[in-house]
Amino acid sequence: MKIALAHHWIMSYRGGERVLEQIAELCPGSDVYVLTHDRTIDVPGVRDRKIHTSLLKHIPRIDQFYKHLLPMHPHAIRRMQVPSDVDLLISSDASLIKGIPLGPQTKHVCYCHSPPRYLWELGSDYKRASRLTSLALDRFSDGLRKFDFESAQNVDHFIANSIFVSDRIRNYYNRDSTVVYPPVDTMAFDATKAREDFDLVLSELAPYKRIDVAVEAYTKLGRRLVVIGDGSERKHLESIAGPTIEFKGRQPFDVVRKHFETCRAFVFPGIEDFGITPVEAQASGAPVVAFRAGGALETVIENETGLFFEQQTADAMIAAIEMLETVSFDPARTRQQAERFSFDEFRRQFLQTLANWGYQLPSYQNLFPSIGMVSGNFHSTVPI
Repeated sequence: MKIALAHHWIMSYRGGERVLEQIAELCPGSDVYVLTHDRTIDVPGVRDRKIHTSLLKHIPRIDQFYKHLLPMHPHAIRRMQVPSDVDLLISSDASLIKGIPLGPQTKHVCYCHSPPRYLWELGSDYKRASRLTSLALDRFSDGLRKFDFESAQNVDHFIANSIFVSDRIRNYYNRDSTVVYPPVDTMAFDATKAREDFDLVLSELAPYKRIDVAVEAYTKLGRRLVVIGDGSERKHLESIAGPTIEFKGRQPFDVVRKHFETCRAFVFPGIEDFGITPVEAQASGAPVVAFRAGGALETVIENETGLFFEQQTADAMIAAIEMLETVSFDPARTRQQAERFSFDEFRRQFLQTLANWGYQLPSYQNLFPSIGMVSGNFHSTVPI
Protein backbone atom coordinates (compact mmCIF):
# COMPACT_ATOMS: atom_id res chain seq x y z
CA MET A 1 0.00 0.00 0.00
CA LYS A 2 0.96 3.60 -0.52
CA ILE A 3 0.40 5.35 2.80
CA ALA A 4 0.24 9.04 3.72
CA LEU A 5 0.01 10.60 7.18
CA ALA A 6 -1.79 13.72 8.41
CA HIS A 7 -1.61 15.64 11.68
CA HIS A 8 -3.42 18.81 12.74
CA TRP A 9 -0.19 20.85 13.02
CA ILE A 10 3.40 20.48 14.17
CA MET A 11 4.02 23.46 16.44
CA SER A 12 5.32 21.64 19.53
CA TYR A 13 6.49 18.20 20.62
CA ARG A 14 3.81 16.94 22.98
CA GLY A 15 1.49 13.96 23.28
CA GLY A 16 -0.08 14.27 19.84
CA GLU A 17 3.29 14.54 18.15
CA ARG A 18 4.51 11.46 20.02
CA VAL A 19 1.62 9.52 18.52
CA LEU A 20 2.49 10.86 15.07
CA GLU A 21 6.12 9.86 15.65
CA GLN A 22 5.22 6.28 16.53
CA ILE A 23 2.81 5.94 13.60
CA ALA A 24 5.43 7.37 11.25
CA GLU A 25 7.97 4.78 12.44
CA LEU A 26 5.49 2.11 11.36
CA CYS A 27 5.03 3.75 7.95
CA PRO A 28 8.56 4.46 6.64
CA GLY A 29 8.81 6.95 3.80
CA SER A 30 5.23 8.22 4.04
CA ASP A 31 4.64 11.93 3.37
CA VAL A 32 3.03 14.00 6.12
CA TYR A 33 0.27 16.59 5.64
CA VAL A 34 -0.24 19.31 8.28
CA LEU A 35 -2.05 22.62 8.48
CA THR A 36 1.15 24.41 9.50
CA HIS A 37 4.64 23.42 10.66
CA ASP A 38 7.25 25.12 12.82
CA ARG A 39 10.44 23.74 11.28
CA THR A 40 12.38 24.35 14.48
CA ILE A 41 10.32 21.63 16.18
CA ASP A 42 12.03 18.26 15.90
CA VAL A 43 9.68 15.26 15.83
CA PRO A 44 12.13 12.37 15.47
CA GLY A 45 9.87 10.05 13.50
CA VAL A 46 9.17 12.62 10.78
CA ARG A 47 12.39 14.65 10.64
CA ASP A 48 13.40 13.16 7.26
CA ARG A 49 9.91 13.13 5.73
CA LYS A 50 8.40 15.41 3.13
CA ILE A 51 5.98 17.59 5.08
CA HIS A 52 3.20 19.29 3.11
CA THR A 53 1.56 22.38 4.62
CA SER A 54 -1.53 24.43 3.79
CA LEU A 55 -1.84 27.90 2.32
CA LEU A 56 -1.56 29.27 5.87
CA LYS A 57 2.21 28.99 5.48
CA HIS A 58 2.14 32.20 3.43
CA ILE A 59 0.82 34.27 6.35
CA PRO A 60 3.56 36.18 8.21
CA ARG A 61 4.22 34.99 11.78
CA ILE A 62 1.76 32.14 11.33
CA ASP A 63 3.49 30.24 14.15
CA GLN A 64 2.13 32.86 16.58
CA PHE A 65 -1.35 33.30 15.12
CA TYR A 66 -2.43 29.95 13.67
CA LYS A 67 -4.92 29.22 16.45
CA HIS A 68 -6.46 32.70 16.16
CA LEU A 69 -7.09 31.98 12.47
CA LEU A 70 -9.35 29.03 13.30
CA PRO A 71 -12.17 30.27 11.01
CA MET A 72 -9.74 29.95 8.07
CA HIS A 73 -8.76 26.37 8.86
CA PRO A 74 -11.56 24.61 6.91
CA HIS A 75 -10.80 26.65 3.78
CA ALA A 76 -7.07 25.93 4.11
CA ILE A 77 -7.70 22.20 4.64
CA ARG A 78 -10.05 21.98 1.63
CA ARG A 79 -7.27 23.39 -0.56
CA MET A 80 -4.79 20.70 0.48
CA GLN A 81 -4.24 17.75 -1.87
CA VAL A 82 -3.36 14.15 -1.08
CA PRO A 83 -2.35 12.30 -4.28
CA SER A 84 -5.07 10.10 -5.71
CA ASP A 85 -2.78 7.05 -5.77
CA VAL A 86 -2.53 6.98 -1.96
CA ASP A 87 -4.23 3.82 -0.71
CA LEU A 88 -4.44 4.70 2.99
CA LEU A 89 -4.35 7.98 4.89
CA ILE A 90 -3.71 7.71 8.63
CA SER A 91 -4.56 10.97 10.37
CA SER A 92 -3.65 11.97 13.92
CA ASP A 93 -6.18 14.62 14.82
CA ALA A 94 -7.40 16.78 17.69
CA SER A 95 -8.74 19.49 15.41
CA LEU A 96 -10.02 19.56 11.81
CA ILE A 97 -7.36 17.87 9.63
CA LYS A 98 -9.62 14.83 9.29
CA GLY A 99 -11.44 16.94 6.65
CA ILE A 100 -8.53 16.84 4.19
CA PRO A 101 -9.83 15.88 0.69
CA LEU A 102 -9.05 12.37 -0.57
CA GLY A 103 -9.40 10.48 -3.82
CA PRO A 104 -12.16 7.86 -4.22
CA GLN A 105 -9.82 4.91 -3.69
CA THR A 106 -8.11 6.27 -0.57
CA LYS A 107 -9.21 4.81 2.75
CA HIS A 108 -8.96 6.98 5.87
CA VAL A 109 -8.16 5.81 9.41
CA CYS A 110 -8.30 8.62 11.96
CA TYR A 111 -6.50 8.32 15.28
CA CYS A 112 -8.64 10.80 17.19
CA HIS A 113 -7.08 12.42 20.26
CA SER A 114 -10.41 14.17 20.79
CA PRO A 115 -13.19 15.89 18.89
CA PRO A 116 -12.01 19.51 19.20
CA ARG A 117 -12.94 20.56 22.70
CA TYR A 118 -13.16 24.25 21.85
CA LEU A 119 -16.04 23.47 19.46
CA TRP A 120 -18.01 20.82 21.29
CA GLU A 121 -17.87 21.39 25.04
CA LEU A 122 -15.16 23.69 26.40
CA GLY A 123 -15.73 26.82 24.33
CA SER A 124 -16.22 29.05 27.37
CA ASP A 125 -12.83 28.05 28.79
CA TYR A 126 -11.04 28.65 25.50
CA LYS A 127 -12.69 32.06 25.13
CA ARG A 128 -10.79 33.21 28.20
CA ALA A 129 -7.51 32.84 26.30
CA SER A 130 -7.97 36.06 24.33
CA ARG A 131 -10.56 38.50 23.04
CA LEU A 132 -9.81 37.45 19.46
CA THR A 133 -10.39 33.77 20.29
CA SER A 134 -13.67 34.65 21.99
CA LEU A 135 -14.90 36.62 18.96
CA ALA A 136 -13.88 33.84 16.56
CA LEU A 137 -15.70 31.15 18.52
CA ASP A 138 -18.81 33.28 19.01
CA ARG A 139 -19.13 33.98 15.31
CA PHE A 140 -17.85 30.85 13.60
CA SER A 141 -18.48 27.89 15.95
CA ASP A 142 -21.61 26.67 14.16
CA GLY A 143 -19.88 26.51 10.77
CA LEU A 144 -16.78 24.91 12.24
CA ARG A 145 -18.84 22.22 14.00
CA LYS A 146 -20.64 21.51 10.71
CA PHE A 147 -17.32 21.10 8.91
CA ASP A 148 -15.97 18.87 11.67
CA PHE A 149 -19.07 16.65 11.77
CA GLU A 150 -19.20 16.24 7.98
CA SER A 151 -15.48 15.45 7.89
CA ALA A 152 -15.98 12.74 10.51
CA GLN A 153 -18.60 11.04 8.32
CA ASN A 154 -15.98 10.57 5.57
CA VAL A 155 -13.56 8.71 7.85
CA ASP A 156 -13.60 4.95 7.23
CA HIS A 157 -12.42 3.92 10.72
CA PHE A 158 -11.86 5.80 13.96
CA ILE A 159 -9.30 4.91 16.60
CA ALA A 160 -9.89 6.70 19.91
CA ASN A 161 -7.13 7.41 22.42
CA SER A 162 -9.32 6.39 25.38
CA ILE A 163 -12.76 5.07 26.27
CA PHE A 164 -13.59 8.64 27.32
CA VAL A 165 -12.83 9.90 23.81
CA SER A 166 -14.59 6.94 22.21
CA ASP A 167 -17.76 8.02 24.00
CA ARG A 168 -17.27 11.58 22.75
CA ILE A 169 -16.77 10.37 19.16
CA ARG A 170 -20.07 8.52 19.46
CA ASN A 171 -21.84 11.50 21.03
CA TYR A 172 -20.61 14.18 18.62
CA TYR A 173 -19.99 12.27 15.38
CA ASN A 174 -22.38 9.31 15.79
CA ARG A 175 -19.47 7.00 14.90
CA ASP A 176 -18.04 3.91 16.54
CA SER A 177 -14.34 3.63 17.32
CA THR A 178 -11.72 1.23 18.63
CA VAL A 179 -9.56 2.30 21.58
CA VAL A 180 -5.77 2.21 21.32
CA TYR A 181 -4.14 4.11 24.15
CA PRO A 182 -1.37 6.55 23.14
CA PRO A 183 2.31 5.70 23.61
CA VAL A 184 4.16 6.75 26.76
CA ASP A 185 7.93 6.54 27.08
CA THR A 186 7.81 4.49 30.27
CA MET A 187 11.44 3.40 29.86
CA ALA A 188 12.62 6.98 30.39
CA PHE A 189 11.76 6.88 34.11
CA ASP A 190 13.20 5.18 37.20
CA ALA A 191 10.81 4.07 39.93
CA THR A 192 13.49 3.31 42.55
CA LYS A 193 14.57 6.81 43.59
CA ALA A 194 14.02 8.09 47.14
CA ARG A 195 10.96 10.28 47.62
CA GLU A 196 11.17 13.88 48.82
CA ASP A 197 8.68 16.07 50.67
CA PHE A 198 6.90 17.79 47.79
CA ASP A 199 4.07 17.04 45.42
CA LEU A 200 4.13 17.85 41.71
CA VAL A 201 2.02 19.46 39.01
CA LEU A 202 3.23 19.31 35.40
CA SER A 203 0.87 21.08 33.04
CA GLU A 204 0.16 23.82 30.60
CA LEU A 205 -1.19 26.62 32.80
CA ALA A 206 -4.49 27.05 30.99
CA PRO A 207 -7.93 27.66 32.56
CA TYR A 208 -9.42 24.25 31.73
CA LYS A 209 -6.48 22.44 33.39
CA ARG A 210 -7.84 23.64 36.79
CA ILE A 211 -4.41 24.08 38.36
CA ASP A 212 -6.08 26.74 40.52
CA VAL A 213 -7.69 23.91 42.51
CA ALA A 214 -4.28 22.45 43.38
CA VAL A 215 -2.74 25.85 44.19
CA GLU A 216 -5.61 26.72 46.52
CA ALA A 217 -5.55 23.30 48.21
CA TYR A 218 -1.80 23.30 48.89
CA THR A 219 -1.89 26.92 50.02
CA LYS A 220 -4.56 26.02 52.58
CA LEU A 221 -2.61 22.96 53.70
CA GLY A 222 0.71 24.79 53.88
CA ARG A 223 2.36 21.91 52.02
CA ARG A 224 4.97 22.18 49.31
CA LEU A 225 3.77 21.98 45.72
CA VAL A 226 6.09 22.33 42.71
CA VAL A 227 4.38 23.56 39.53
CA ILE A 228 6.23 22.95 36.25
CA GLY A 229 4.75 24.58 33.17
CA ASP A 230 3.67 27.94 31.83
CA GLY A 231 0.69 29.54 30.15
CA SER A 232 -1.97 32.22 30.25
CA GLU A 233 -3.04 31.40 33.83
CA ARG A 234 0.39 31.73 35.44
CA LYS A 235 0.00 35.30 36.74
CA HIS A 236 -3.39 34.51 38.23
CA LEU A 237 -2.08 31.33 39.87
CA GLU A 238 0.89 33.17 41.34
CA SER A 239 -1.46 35.81 42.75
CA ILE A 240 -3.47 33.22 44.73
CA ALA A 241 -0.51 31.03 45.78
CA GLY A 242 0.95 30.90 49.26
CA PRO A 243 4.67 30.59 50.11
CA THR A 244 4.69 26.79 49.80
CA ILE A 245 3.88 26.91 46.07
CA GLU A 246 6.91 26.99 43.76
CA PHE A 247 6.48 27.93 40.07
CA LYS A 248 9.34 26.70 37.91
CA GLY A 249 8.00 27.53 34.45
CA ARG A 250 8.89 25.30 31.53
CA GLN A 251 11.78 22.95 32.22
CA PRO A 252 13.93 20.57 30.15
CA PHE A 253 13.16 16.89 30.29
CA ASP A 254 15.98 16.05 32.71
CA VAL A 255 14.49 18.43 35.29
CA VAL A 256 10.98 17.10 34.69
CA ARG A 257 12.17 13.50 35.06
CA LYS A 258 13.97 14.27 38.32
CA HIS A 259 10.81 15.78 39.80
CA PHE A 260 8.67 12.83 38.66
CA GLU A 261 11.12 10.38 40.23
CA THR A 262 11.39 12.15 43.60
CA CYS A 263 7.95 13.69 44.24
CA ARG A 264 5.76 12.26 46.97
CA ALA A 265 2.72 12.33 44.65
CA PHE A 266 1.60 13.71 41.31
CA VAL A 267 -1.47 15.96 41.33
CA PHE A 268 -3.88 15.99 38.39
CA PRO A 269 -6.93 18.24 38.94
CA GLY A 270 -8.19 18.61 35.34
CA ILE A 271 -10.14 16.48 32.89
CA GLU A 272 -8.02 15.11 30.05
CA ASP A 273 -8.98 12.88 27.15
CA PHE A 274 -6.19 10.49 28.14
CA GLY A 275 -3.50 12.26 30.15
CA ILE A 276 0.10 11.20 29.56
CA THR A 277 1.55 12.84 32.66
CA PRO A 278 -0.27 10.57 35.17
CA VAL A 279 1.18 7.58 33.33
CA GLU A 280 4.67 9.12 33.41
CA ALA A 281 4.25 9.70 37.15
CA GLN A 282 3.30 6.05 37.67
CA ALA A 283 6.25 4.96 35.52
CA SER A 284 8.37 6.92 38.03
CA GLY A 285 6.78 5.08 40.96
CA ALA A 286 4.72 8.07 42.15
CA PRO A 287 1.05 7.73 43.10
CA VAL A 288 -1.44 10.05 41.39
CA VAL A 289 -4.08 12.24 43.04
CA ALA A 290 -6.62 12.90 40.28
CA PHE A 291 -10.09 14.29 39.75
CA ARG A 292 -12.47 11.39 39.14
CA ALA A 293 -13.17 12.00 35.45
CA GLY A 294 -11.72 11.60 31.97
CA GLY A 295 -8.77 9.46 30.98
CA ALA A 296 -7.37 9.23 34.52
CA LEU A 297 -10.11 6.72 35.29
CA GLU A 298 -8.54 4.42 32.68
CA THR A 299 -4.92 4.75 33.77
CA VAL A 300 -4.98 5.09 37.58
CA ILE A 301 -6.11 2.21 39.82
CA GLU A 302 -7.73 3.55 42.97
CA ASN A 303 -5.90 2.67 46.20
CA GLU A 304 -3.22 0.80 44.19
CA THR A 305 -1.59 3.46 42.03
CA GLY A 306 -3.43 6.58 43.16
CA LEU A 307 -6.47 8.26 44.70
CA PHE A 308 -9.40 10.20 43.28
CA PHE A 309 -11.36 13.20 44.51
CA GLU A 310 -14.98 13.82 43.57
CA GLN A 311 -15.25 17.56 42.93
CA GLN A 312 -12.93 20.14 41.39
CA THR A 313 -12.65 22.04 44.64
CA ALA A 314 -9.78 22.68 47.02
CA ASP A 315 -11.58 21.01 49.91
CA ALA A 316 -12.21 17.81 47.93
CA MET A 317 -8.57 17.71 46.87
CA ILE A 318 -7.40 18.32 50.44
CA ALA A 319 -9.32 15.28 51.62
CA ALA A 320 -7.56 13.11 49.01
CA ILE A 321 -4.12 14.58 49.82
CA GLU A 322 -4.62 13.83 53.51
CA MET A 323 -5.71 10.29 52.65
CA LEU A 324 -2.30 9.72 51.01
CA GLU A 325 -0.90 9.31 54.50
CA THR A 326 -3.17 6.33 55.17
CA VAL A 327 -2.58 4.33 51.97
CA SER A 328 0.58 2.40 51.16
CA PHE A 329 1.64 2.54 47.50
CA ASP A 330 4.15 0.10 46.02
CA PRO A 331 6.35 1.86 43.41
CA ALA A 332 6.88 -1.43 41.58
CA ARG A 333 3.12 -1.98 41.24
CA THR A 334 2.66 1.62 40.17
CA ARG A 335 5.27 1.23 37.46
CA GLN A 336 3.77 -2.08 36.35
CA GLN A 337 0.50 -0.29 35.65
CA ALA A 338 2.29 2.38 33.58
CA GLU A 339 3.99 -0.23 31.42
CA ARG A 340 0.60 -1.14 29.97
CA PHE A 341 0.89 2.10 27.98
CA SER A 342 4.44 1.66 26.63
CA PHE A 343 5.68 2.34 23.11
CA ASP A 344 5.73 -1.39 22.33
CA GLU A 345 2.19 -1.87 23.59
CA PHE A 346 0.96 1.02 21.42
CA ARG A 347 2.63 -0.37 18.32
CA ARG A 348 1.29 -3.86 18.93
CA GLN A 349 -2.28 -2.67 19.40
CA PHE A 350 -2.15 -0.15 16.57
CA LEU A 351 -0.82 -2.66 14.04
CA GLN A 352 -3.28 -5.34 15.10
CA THR A 353 -6.18 -2.92 14.86
CA LEU A 354 -5.22 -1.93 11.31
CA ALA A 355 -4.75 -5.60 10.37
CA ASN A 356 -8.16 -6.38 11.78
CA TRP A 357 -9.61 -3.88 9.29
CA GLY A 358 -7.63 -5.39 6.43
CA TYR A 359 -4.70 -2.96 6.39
CA GLN A 360 -1.62 -5.05 7.11
CA LEU A 361 1.41 -2.73 7.13
CA PRO A 362 4.81 -4.18 6.13
CA SER A 363 6.08 -3.25 9.60
CA TYR A 364 3.53 -5.64 11.15
CA GLN A 365 5.50 -8.82 10.52
CA ASN A 366 8.85 -7.04 10.81
CA LEU A 367 8.14 -5.86 14.36
CA PHE A 368 6.01 -8.73 15.61
CA PRO A 369 6.74 -11.85 13.55
CA SER A 370 5.40 -14.09 16.30
CA ILE A 371 1.91 -12.57 16.33
CA GLY A 372 0.74 -13.86 12.96
CA MET A 373 -2.54 -12.82 11.42
CA VAL A 374 -5.14 -11.46 13.79
CA SER A 375 -8.64 -12.80 14.15
CA GLY A 376 -11.76 -10.86 13.28
CA ASN A 377 -12.70 -10.82 16.93
CA PHE A 378 -9.69 -8.80 18.05
CA HIS A 379 -10.49 -5.75 20.17
CA SER A 380 -7.68 -3.41 21.00
CA THR A 381 -8.92 -1.83 24.18
CA VAL A 382 -6.53 -2.37 27.08
CA PRO A 383 -8.43 -3.91 30.00
CA ILE A 384 -8.11 -1.91 33.22
